Amino acid sequence: MTVSLYQTGVSGLLAAQQQLATTGHNIANVNTDGYTRQRAEQNASVGLNNGNNYIGAGTYIQDITRLYDQFSHKEQLLNQSNLGNADFLHASLTQLDQVMATAGNAVVGSLDNFYQALHGVADNPNDSGLRSIVLNQANILSNDFNELTSNFDNMTKAVNGEIEQVVSKISEISKELAKINETIMQSNGTLQTGQPNDLLDKRDQLIGELSKFTRVSTVEDSNGVLTVMIGQGTTLVAGITPLTLQVSSGDPDTTQTELRLVSGSSSVAINGTKLGGSLAASFEFRDKHLSQTRTEIDRLAMAISSTLNDSQASGLDLNGLQGSNIFTDINTTQLQQGRVLAHSSNSATIQTQVTITDVSKLPTDEFEVRFDGTDFTLHNLTSGASENLGPPTLPSGTTTHTPTSPDYGFSFVETNGASLQAGDTFSIVPTKNSAALMKATLTDGNAIAASTAVAVTPSANNVSNGKIEITSVTDPAAARGYDVTVDVYESASGIFSYRVYNTTTPPPAPTIAAGSYASGASAVIDIPAGTPDFQIEISGDLVGSGTNARETFTLGDAFGVGNGNHAVAMAKTQEIGVTNGGKETFSKSLAVSTSVVGSKASNANLTADTAQALFTQAYNRNQSTSGVNLDEEAANLLKYQQAYQAASQIISTANTLFDTILAAVR
Repeated sequence: MTVSLYQTGVSGLLAAQQQLATTGHNIANVNTDGYTRQRAEQNASVGLNNGNNYIGAGTYIQDITRLYDQFSHKEQLLNQSNLGNADFLHASLTQLDQVMATAGNAVVGSLDNFYQALHGVADNPNDSGLRSIVLNQANILSNDFNELTSNFDNMTKAVNGEIEQVVSKISEISKELAKINETIMQSNGTLQTGQPNDLLDKRDQLIGELSKFTRVSTVEDSNGVLTVMIGQGTTLVAGITPLTLQVSSGDPDTTQTELRLVSGSSSVAINGTKLGGSLAASFEFRDKHLSQTRTEIDRLAMAISSTLNDSQASGLDLNGLQGSNIFTDINTTQLQQGRVLAHSSNSATIQTQVTITDVSKLPTDEFEVRFDGTDFTLHNLTSGASENLGPPTLPSGTTTHTPTSPDYGFSFVETNGASLQAGDTFSIVPTKNSAALMKATLTDGNAIAASTAVAVTPSANNVSNGKIEITSVTDPAAARGYDVTVDVYESASGIFSYRVYNTTTPPPAPTIAAGSYASGASAVIDIPAGTPDFQIEISGDLVGSGTNARETFTLGDAFGVGNGNHAVAMAKTQEIGVTNGGKETFSKSLAVSTSVVGSKASNANLTADTAQALFTQAYNRNQSTSGVNLDEEAANLLKYQQAYQAASQIISTANTLFDTILAAVR
């Protein structure tokens, strides 16, 4: 009986000792990240049969378990992934918003200053100082576009660097998880029945860190070994075998880096946007938000260059010559070839380029041209539409393929397509590099085409409100040589007939053009027909003061150093809708891009705040089960200390009884 009592006391002492050790361990790790509170599971030992009774044999610690709630832990992981995604998008979009608010506003200011300088030339066309100001403002405008696109480049590099760092961290975590899995498997393979709790905490902590970067799911086998999957089920850790992520150059755009999952000597491409966490946010920001903003800015730079260059070409400079480009031609060889990116899997290298035909029709969509073995097909990756562009020129030659349904404002040009094979693909970025390569190419202020080449003068005898306007000038230098008369009369009710002829050789000599138009309509006339030097439009009801009376207009040379009418026309391009199908002016286009980015940043802020609140709730819910409560542990410490003392007293009593028995038999 004494021995039994002694053993019972010892079991209680040992149990209390382990309880105290576990409690102390909890208290010591109260501030340890990832630590899960542990609890010693104490059970009564099986009693001993003594006659008709069972006498208790004390107690023992069956196991030391983690207070772990799998559901709340997985909820925390999910919200951690969402928070990582939302925080990165918020930070990146806020940075982009700041760039657009600073560098973008600089473009607005320089654009306004350029047009103000142009108005000055319109008022004083022979002032060389004002002309120099226009060129200076043109340089500032192009530099501001260069600076803005340089900011975009730096942001792209920063995001790519972030992707590389995250990928490196994920690969390190994968290897660490595999090592822990192996240790746990070896531990569970021995005769030990307990769990390596601190190792499990370390593993869960690594998975929690991984969930910041990507969405994580796990499957545990009977040996306690986890298979870790990321994104939509891509295996990252298969038991004790780690897989790693690798960053590779984009195809066809090398700056659009891609991810590959590596196992040994083999690898497979994975979609970064589907991974979740901050990694997916990196790809989403770079390939969607930043790319869209860059495309819009490139389109704006192209529209400004094209519009002002075309307008400049319609007038005459101080030397009576056709105006030269103010900015870089939008269809230089470098720009045209840079708009096409051939995929590395293509069977052959052929010369391809994209020519811009109408900047007002250019969308910001993404395109691909695919060769099916017979024809080229244009695919709009944004809308999903496609159009057959026809076959290449065989066996050699150059072919221009122009989309018509709808007209996107560009043409795809290929040369020597005989070597093409089915499946060859080309990515099309119609606006690419327009802002980065925009330069003010005009260096002589006298070359600003402020003067019109030809003017319309109505006869003093005209009585109607009809008019003739010069709608376009293709060759202003040649247009100066014309001395043309246009007369119009009402040949029938509501029908107006016109004649266009050389003033020096009036009818019955041959006319340049003749025809009629109905009331409410107009007539557009090329002078000369075929390849016109300029174009006029006759509109209005040109009814003379008598029956068959003709309203007469003369068109002739208007050049003069004091003529600033064409500078006025150039200045009016600031108020004309050009981009987005002719709906937006230059300033409105930039304002829309800036406001869209600002709206995205604001929404991202709200999303990040919501994600933070949800994560905090999930974290607190998990901590309510797994976290260390110092008040509770302090109470346990006192309780188990008392139990230890009581068990010691049992042992002391057993010793006394044992000594009494020994004394009795001596």
